[in-house]
Amino acid sequence: MKRITIYDVAKEADVSLATVSRVINGSEVVREDTRIKVQEAIEKLGYKPNAIAQGLALQKTTTIALIVPETSFFMTGQIINGLIDVAKIYKYNISLHTATEGITEMTEVIDNVIKSRADGVVIFNDKLSKVELATLTRYQIPIVVIGNKISDETIGSVYIDYEKLAYDLAGKYLDKGIDDIALVEDRRNPSFIRQLLRGMNRAFEERGKTFDQFIEIPKEYRSSYLYLQKYFVNHKHDLVVTYRDSQAMAVLNTASEHNIAVPKDMEVICILDSKFNSMARPQISAYKIPDYDLGAVAMRVMTKMLHKDEEVVDKEIELSYIYTARKSTK
Repeated sequence: MKRITIYDVAKEADVSLATVSRVINGSEVVREDTRIKVQEAIEKLGYKPNAIAQGLALQKTTTIALIVPETSFFMTGQIINGLIDVAKIYKYNISLHTATEGITEMTEVIDNVIKSRADGVVIFNDKLSKVELATLTRYQIPIVVIGNKISDETIGSVYIDYEKLAYDLAGKYLDKGIDDIALVEDRRNPSFIRQLLRGMNRAFEERGKTFDQFIEIPKEYRSSYLYLQKYFVNHKHDLVVTYRDSQAMAVLNTASEHNIAVPKDMEVICILDSKFNSMARPQISAYKIPDYDLGAVAMRVMTKMLHKDEEVVDKEIELSYIYTARKSTK
């Protein structure tokens, strides 16, 4: 089926493209009879205005769009708080857009962002492909990515170096002679897991070893817990690393079910700390990630990118993390 374009509407109504654009965007300079003729052509052809074209014809606002994948809600609370607090100082509003993994869904989100006339876009994690990022940069919309190191003329980033975190963590254990280290896959946060994998691989390779204990969760299992129940029947590691607290608890519980004592027989470390890690028994060792600061700093970078009179010294800002040792490690 042929896609109806603005050109088809203009031809049907026997008017210029500019006139069709004015009607679509509610301009008051179009004569009433012409407006009716264009609207009738739109209805007859079933034309749906392109959100990007609509947004570009309108005036910009003081709104920053925040794109958050549904699978990343775990960290977003404090990130949003940080964004909002800094946004208030500089008199910006935050509009929240959620997206799933689907390409069509993300394209719709981009269209909505452009249509909303957002002055800038903050994206939590690298959920947009290079093609999708190019769609935004093509319209000179400043972008700040939270979670991954990436920058160019219109893109800045605020991130945690998870690769370095994993490299240092694995190196500490390897230097103690402990190389039976496993990392649990997190299907909800694949990009962060890739960073952790790169860090562990590098630590092993520099010591002449190979990291081969990546616990993949088969797609037929709805949760890590269900798979780990079977996994620990025949497996045990000196150290198991997870990204989220719920996975760390799944490791604790399934290990206990198979008489694997933590930390005596197997240590457990969670990357993202939360209040639940200290509630677990044993309490889970983890890293405190400055999620509020990620949002606050990202918004500050955005304000600098929007104000041409402010110099953006660094578009790639790395934030630090703090390791908290608890009862799940020796």
